[in-house]
Amino acid sequence: MKKFAMAAVAAAALSAGVAQAYTVGTFSNGLVVPNVIHNGPTDTTAVGLINQSGATRAIYWTFFDQDSNHVTDGCFTMTDKDYEPFVWSGQSGGGLEGVRGYLVFTVGGDAANVPITTCAGTATLAADADAGAAATEIAANAFQVNVTAADVAFIPVIDGPLTLAAATTDVTTMGPDSLTAVAGAAQVAAAPAATQFSMRYAIDQAAGGTDTAVVVWSTGSQKGTHTVNIYDNAQNRKSVNFVLTKAELDWFNPESILGLPATHKDGFIEWAPNAGARPVGAPAAPASLYDVGGSVFTYSVIIAPAFGAVQSVLGAHRL
Repeated sequence: MKKFAMAAVAAAALSAGVAQAYTVGTFSNGLVVPNVIHNGPTDTTAVGLINQSGATRAIYWTFFDQDSNHVTDGCFTMTDKDYEPFVWSGQSGGGLEGVRGYLVFTVGGDAANVPITTCAGTATLAADADAGAAATEIAANAFQVNVTAADVAFIPVIDGPLTLAAATTDVTTMGPDSLTAVAGAAQVAAAPAATQFSMRYAIDQAAGGTDTAVVVWSTGSQKGTHTVNIYDNAQNRKSVNFVLTKAELDWFNPESILGLPATHKDGFIEWAPNAGARPVGAPAAPASLYDVGGSVFTYSVIIAPAFGAVQSVLGAHRL
């Protein structure tokens, strides 16, 4: 867990506008930082936001735990052309050291979803502008800063526009079912949809050494045992399982997969979340990703001592 807390991904955008493509580095009415943690001020997630809306905006944020439960939230204002450093260890409040989760940032709106300029008691999600327009738009980058390890690792930021459930009329009280889609992630339909992810791994099948954490974030409950094909770098295939125990942010270690051949040390895992049988241990319908679909984002964090650094790889996906 300690190594994973230090790790992050250097994510590259696929072509903007292409169906199913991840997008990063664009402006919209909100965004998600999918992996957030702090262990005090010397090991913390730091987010930098930019406002290019042409006016002052009220930016609301919410921290969710790995099961997407609302933990805490807040608001700050940004003037036009403003850059805002958001350091999680300083913003989280007490009792959250070592607690992993994710952050959702939204541009606040009034009852008509028009952007607001001050932090009010409540707010809606401001309507997103047309592509290329400036109104309501913010963007961000994120890092995991570890002073002791002299490490500043890049964390992926999933671009909006965001879509909230119709019942969510106040971004200060969002819960597990509030965020229904994030445009910058892959959009996975309910079963029997066949969106397939290829998730990289590099391991040495020994304690310590070369390890991989495969991270999965989604807007629907992903809990359950998932049957997948795992390939090595010689195209050898083995059918195995991995388990996700957290609803919307989780990770697994390929070295812990039962039945993994000793020769599988470098390769990829094929995962089609909703293409096969219902995952064993999934929540009862219609609570799971399998039943309702949602936005899914994956990446692999590879700890490779031979390289002297953390290597991070975005999960590829296709229909």
